[in-house]
Amino acid sequence: MTTLMILFTSSGLLLAAVSVPLILGKIGPNPLYGFRVKKTLEDPAVWYPANAYAAKRMLVVGLGISVSAALLFFIPGIDLLVYALSCAGIGLGGLLVAVIQSFVYLRSFPRNVKP
Repeated sequence: MTTLMILFTSSGLLLAAVSVPLILGKIGPNPLYGFRVKKTLEDPAVWYPANAYAAKRMLVVGLGISVSAALLFFIPGIDLLVYALSCAGIGLGGLLVAVIQSFVYLRSFPRNVKP
């Protein structure tokens, strides 16, 4: 179970770490990294705020995964399967909420109207 705790904690911290450059606006539109959908890739004025918004949620999810993995580890007598499923559920649930919130935020930007 220690290996799983290390894996979940480090993956949460990694998710949090890769969020920081997007929050700071250091990553421009690209095909590999960030909240990459047609609307963000077509317009830097949408890319930066949408990615900062999504990355803030990913930072919270990453830290939440790490903290919950560490806290659940110290529950006396917790079963390995319960531990693994709890950590995975917290992570996947958090990511799902973050992605939905990011798409809702993206809808607040006006559509590109082409003449």
